[in-house]
Amino acid sequence: MKIGIDARNLVHNLTGIGRYVLEMCRGLAEAGHEIFLYLPERPVSDLSRLSGGTFRISDHAGNFRRMVWGQTILPKLAARDKIDIFWGPAHRLPFSLDPDIPRVVTIHDLVWHHAASTMRLQGWLGDRFLMRPAVFSSDKIVAVSRATADAIRMLYPQVSKKLHVVYPGVTRLEDGGTSSVLADKGIDREYALFVGTLEPRKNLPSLLEAYALLPEPVRKNLLLVVAGGQGWRLGDLRERMVRLEIESDVRLTGYVTDSDLAVLYRRAKFLVMPSLYEGFGFPIIEANGVGVPVVTSNMSSMPEVAGEAAILVDPTNVQDISAAMGRLALDNALRSRLAEKAPLNALRFDWRKSALDLVAVFELAITARRR
Repeated sequence: MKIGIDARNLVHNLTGIGRYVLEMCRGLAEAGHEIFLYLPERPVSDLSRLSGGTFRISDHAGNFRRMVWGQTILPKLAARDKIDIFWGPAHRLPFSLDPDIPRVVTIHDLVWHHAASTMRLQGWLGDRFLMRPAVFSSDKIVAVSRATADAIRMLYPQVSKKLHVVYPGVTRLEDGGTSSVLADKGIDREYALFVGTLEPRKNLPSLLEAYALLPEPVRKNLLLVVAGGQGWRLGDLRERMVRLEIESDVRLTGYVTDSDLAVLYRRAKFLVMPSLYEGFGFPIIEANGVGVPVVTSNMSSMPEVAGEAAILVDPTNVQDISAAMGRLALDNALRSRLAEKAPLNALRFDWRKSALDLVAVFELAITARRR
């Protein structure tokens, strides 16, 4: 099968959706399919693992030019390559895609609808006005979780019959024995770990307040490590830490490489992810994959993804978050039970199976377009 892919999410440093696109493309290529990756500009990420793909790289840097590229250059390239299927892996499809080309779109979340106040205006506008035409013009729709599929059905009941749930896989991160992130970031004792872009949806102010509520002896033996690139509209986290008098017990690492992230996961006492909304929540299964239990939210997709390897909390209740962190910090038996379940939970998510399931959806889309 010749598969054309909107690979714009591979341009910048890889976060959740970018990693999803990378791993799915890798799985498709390893399964013997011919993949064409369309990028608006040269990627900063290392895409050497996609050596089997054909790259079509344009010169359209910047948000506005990238948007124009997606509706003009991209569909022309796809038509020229005579692809069998076009895949929009993140909420968008070109309006002017050749009508003979079957097309599938993946929807990761409906943040723009359910948590609009946590988005940048540009991102909100993009999803608000481009997701609807994508789901209606697609032959099939892939949702990354049952929670996301249910949200799509509620908002767009007319497309219910086109919906398929295909779970992502878990990425096994390797450090290669060269990472010095613990020493470099001053991580000198046990720690609870947060992983994610620093943005409102991740609920970091509540996480910091919850950590501050822990008894001082607990905090002295348990750092809070916040790993993630700077997002937006959170103000100065360090100023908030000073106000809460926890600045000596929190480490802000900024964006970290995969090798550093591998070390941070493996050495963590537990992961804490009290997001207000997630379409999937990759850090949950990445932590579970190395036997690390999780504190996460009791809403959207997080209970579905965390299974039995987590304590679920109300993300709007700071005391609830704090109590769960305290339990995992102090209750060794509880932590051990959850740690035993963590790898089993992660085994539910496999990139090879994800790619095969996606191909099955592609085949259905091709059949639907030919009718």
